[in-house]
Amino acid sequence: MTDHLLALCTVPDRDTGQRLARALVEERLAACVNLVPGIASVYRWQGTVEESAECLLLIKTRAALFAALRDRIVALHPYELPEVIGVPVKAGLSAYLNWINENTTD
Repeated sequence: MTDHLLALCTVPDRDTGQRLARALVEERLAACVNLVPGIASVYRWQGTVEESAECLLLIKTRAALFAALRDRIVALHPYELPEVIGVPVKAGLSAYLNWINENTTD
């Protein structure tokens, strides 16, 4: 078990994703953010089933930074209710996990 998280966040388009990703990495809240364009989301919003094209952000960070990461995403995100989910990393290449530690804020 590690103290790392994979945080998930959807955004409406690649430009928004790049802006968010750059801010999170520059502010050392994330070591790396992968942008996965071209996903289709089906969800219920305000009583209606909606469908949207979105981009998924895969955010590599430490569990201790999740609250700050979440708050920063909420502040920068265009959605009224952005998806921000932290999934614990159970195992990983120790050198990579150390790299995450070295590239995020203490």
